[in-house]
Amino acid sequence: MLFVPVVHAAGSPPLRFGFYTRSCPGAESIVRRTVRRAVSHNPGIGAGLIRLHFHDCFVRGCDGSVLLKSLPGGPKAERDHPANNPGLRGFNVISKAKRRIERTCPNTVSCADILAFAARDSSQILGRINYPIPAGRRDGNVSSFNEVTQNLPSPRLSADQLIQNFARKGLSADEMVTLSGAHSIGRARCSSFSDRLYNDPTLDRNYAASLRATCPVNGGSDPTVAMDPATPNRLDNRYYAELRAGRGLLTTDQTLAESPATRGYVDVNARSYGVAWAAKFGRAMVKMGSIDVLTGNQGEIRRSCSLVN
Repeated sequence: MLFVPVVHAAGSPPLRFGFYTRSCPGAESIVRRTVRRAVSHNPGIGAGLIRLHFHDCFVRGCDGSVLLKSLPGGPKAERDHPANNPGLRGFNVISKAKRRIERTCPNTVSCADILAFAARDSSQILGRINYPIPAGRRDGNVSSFNEVTQNLPSPRLSADQLIQNFARKGLSADEMVTLSGAHSIGRARCSSFSDRLYNDPTLDRNYAASLRATCPVNGGSDPTVAMDPATPNRLDNRYYAELRAGRGLLTTDQTLAESPATRGYVDVNARSYGVAWAAKFGRAMVKMGSIDVLTGNQGEIRRSCSLVN
């Protein structure tokens, strides 16, 4: 168990460990069982839930806005943005956990907290990384398609651009590199890195050849490949060794090992014992999960995660 400080926005009630101890003591257990069952059938769901939490927190803060569906005739929501659709996974897992919790503790546990718990549980299942999650997030009632472009980092950013993007969310360069370790699991579509396959000298030659064998030259289908060729279903720090060997899949992966601004963090994480990196990852996830949260009387507790009340 990793113990980390609670971070919260100034002027708002803080997130608290054990927030549901009295109001819904079984909440975290229900989420854990739901996630474990889903990941046992498809390990990729665990990676999807961690990514879903990240995409939620970077747009309007960790308020569950990424879970909201677009309404007919209304403006498009975050989940319909090309950065999220069709790539994001795990929506059904969050909805299933919410329905089970509502039967036990109606109108009590937010979807934003369920998502944070689910990302933690996925980290534990896939990487044995367990950390306590402070809770008390409230759900937002706005989801904006356009704000995704303004806030989510593109897979083609440079290291300096990534540092700036994460700094706007209160995260350091070291934390950005640590959180990027989540790319040791999951898959990416060829279209997100195909521009690297023929003219990027930082990409290992043999790795590039294997990727070209999977990805079509001229459009058509858009297959997926594992983000980490070494340990694709295990959340670990082997990812950083792969970067040092020129086997980072996305531009935003490989740039971390090439840029003087981030290379040192990559080297430290690659050399670290697994438990040391796991502790760093847990601390960074808690800090990320506290970005611009709604607490107290802000927002609402949704009855359905995909719709505002």
